[in-house]
Order: sequence, then C-alpha cells, then structure tokens
Amino acid sequence: MHELSITQSVVDICQQHAAGRRVSAVVLEIGELSGVVPEAVEFCFEACVQGTLLEGAALTIERIQGRGSCAGCGAEFPVSAYYDPCPSCGGHGIAISAGEELRVKELEVE
Repeated sequence: MHELSITQSVVDICQQHAAGRRVSAVVLEIGELSGVVPEAVEFCFEACVQGTLLEGAALTIERIQGRGSCAGCGAEFPVSAYYDPCPSCGGHGIAISAGEELRVKELEVE
C-alpha cells in the first residue's frame, strides 16, 4: 500500500508549511488517474497524524475527474483510464489535461 508513504509525505509537507502552528484542516486534491486510492489515504491519515501538529485535523479530499483532448479531432472529453480512445473519432492521440493531480490544496492553521 503506497498510500501510507504518500500520506506520510502529505503530513510532512503540511507540518513544514504550518511553521509550528497547529493544523485544523487539510484539503487534498486527488485525480482519478493519479493511481492513489482516496479511501486508503483517508484511512492512513488518522495513523500518520498521531503525535503531530495535524492530530485532530479534518481531512477533505476533492476528487479530480480525468479529462483529455484528442490530437486528431480536437475533442475534449472525460477520461477514466489511460489509453482509452477518443469517443468522437476513435483516435489514440490523447493528451491528459486533468486527473493526475495529487496535491495539498489548502491548509488551515490556528
């Protein structure tokens, strides 16, 4: 489960930016195409924040839908998996424009 190490890295990033202040809320963006399971991050978060400035902090995860555009016909469309063809022309020259995100969007400190 790589989500444990990812969640620990998120906690480390938040502590660095909190600069010694207690963190009351964290908002993460996780893209559908990132390979990260949001439910696993939620599960790991409680364990990772024990004894840190984030202990007791609320975690909100915003899921970012995958989006892509076709190099052949220019269509823009939702993407649920890599290598899906363009729904308009069937082409495979797809550029992913959203859904790979994994970032700390907001940090609320006291």
